[in-house]
Amino acid sequence: MCTRTIGWSLRPAGSEDLEAMAGLRAVVMRPDLERLGRYDEHRVRQRLRDAYAPEHTSVVEADGTFAGCVALRPGEDAWWLEYFYLTPELQGRGIGTAVLAALLARTDAEGAPVRLNVLRGSAARGLYERHGFTVEREDPVDVWMVRPPSA
Repeated sequence: MCTRTIGWSLRPAGSEDLEAMAGLRAVVMRPDLERLGRYDEHRVRQRLRDAYAPEHTSVVEADGTFAGCVALRPGEDAWWLEYFYLTPELQGRGIGTAVLAALLARTDAEGAPVRLNVLRGSAARGLYERHGFTVEREDPVDVWMVRPPSA
């Protein structure tokens, strides 16, 4: 079996990217939200639109095309990984790991922790745990995680 290495890059997000990101969020989150009984076709997109801050958002491109998005926002005492979505066909191919590692290298250089929340039961939690995130607290829907800066 031959597997091709996919080139990826991050670029600043612009207003023209918003609807593609909102649509991707709906696709990626649908299985977990349906499992939790919380999927709403309009709300899943609108939450991203309402939180969108282009100055903290990057578009992930793979081989030059839209492949996902990630937002890393400065907070009071930590960076917040607010959302991180990859197209389903690119999940599990190392791009998410590479993107996350690049972002964490930046926060590590600043000596800053990173916080996030993930839906309970989401496969994404494993990615975050492999990168040193641990659970701070959880409720019936969300799990809040933190990662201290690496030395």
